[in-house]
Amino acid sequence: MSYLFTSESVSEGHPDKIADQISDALIDNFLAFDKSSKVACETLVTTGQVVLAGEVKSKTYLDVQKIARDVINKIGYTKGEYMFDGNSCGVLSAIHEQSPDINQGVDRAKPEDQGAGDQGMMFGYATDETENYMPLALELSHRLLIELAELRRENNEISYLRPDAKSQVTIEYSDDNVPQRIDAIVISTQHDDFDASEEVMLAKIKKDIVEILIPRVVAKLPAHLQQLFTSEITYHINPTGIFVIGGPHGDAGLTGRKIIVDTYGGKGAHGGGAFSGKDPSKVDRSGAYATRHIAKNLVAAGLCKEVLVQVSYAIGVAKPTSINVDTYGTSTVDLTDGEISKIVESIFDMRPYFIEQRLKLRSPIYSETAAYGHMGRTPEVKTVTFTNPMGETVSEEVETFTWEKLDYVNKVKQAFKL
Repeated sequence: MSYLFTSESVSEGHPDKIADQISDALIDNFLAFDKSSKVACETLVTTGQVVLAGEVKSKTYLDVQKIARDVINKIGYTKGEYMFDGNSCGVLSAIHEQSPDINQGVDRAKPEDQGAGDQGMMFGYATDETENYMPLALELSHRLLIELAELRRENNEISYLRPDAKSQVTIEYSDDNVPQRIDAIVISTQHDDFDASEEVMLAKIKKDIVEILIPRVVAKLPAHLQQLFTSEITYHINPTGIFVIGGPHGDAGLTGRKIIVDTYGGKGAHGGGAFSGKDPSKVDRSGAYATRHIAKNLVAAGLCKEVLVQVSYAIGVAKPTSINVDTYGTSTVDLTDGEISKIVESIFDMRPYFIEQRLKLRSPIYSETAAYGHMGRTPEVKTVTFTNPMGETVSEEVETFTWEKLDYVNKVKQAFKL
């Protein structure tokens, strides 16, 4: 019997995502001026106020208030009527020096002996149901909001959009886990106040979403996914009604509260640790990226159609306490998942130092990860530039989303004789 599966996403203007983007902008600035920076920073946003807290060990000094304001303005909170804007909100910093008790467990005389920045388990997942090896419901949820943000910035076809928004997509799957159709789409978008009645306003928003946004999203999809958009989709557009009050004025936002949106939309599993605001010595982040890298390369190599990879660590210890691979019965080789796990362990060195080196994680690449998902994105080489309060400017060529590269497919094929 067929079944339904649902995933959600939130826009860059959602309060929790504002917090994530500020925290990751701080990470990037610290790493730009000091590659050895150790940072764990949290952000709280609410009506007219930003609070920064956390621990830092770095040789550089930053104007953290300016960084926060720049992020907020870039997202689009630039008007006083939003009750939260980058130029006028208060920014309080309570960032202090990192505990030496933690740092002694990470730094070592030999870099390769670097210990894990914390204990815990991390998961990576991949499936062949989309071109980027991501779950379809989450991929579509992200795409809806990315396109909605484009429409907001264009300010042409739809001129009333504000930055806060959420989406949700429900997919019907067959018994053999193949997407059949889209059952329902939910979009809630913040908007300007309308002169018209609520009924007229909601009808206008729904018409614009269905007739302008959806076709733009569909046009950018491959043909086999375009076919899933039928006239039978149930749309819930701003189902609560008026959504003028939003962003941090409507809800407080905190770093790390959208970890399922950040990863796989509820597919696979999650170890519980957030990513944003953490430098790569924190295995919550680097371990999750490394397991995604493994999972994606395993599926792309044809070892399986779907896979979940788990790694776990003890704080201060370099070697993982476990590595586990679950192919959900989709393996194409005559090996148990336990045997596959042992071979995977021999291909990918999962000690924190080697993850950082393999995926180039000591670069300022994290701001882009903080909205619309850390996984399933497109790697890109670009030049980034940062300036500190002392007037120093650094430019650096970086490679983003390295954990999405399919650079280990041949190694996987060789190891498993595919």
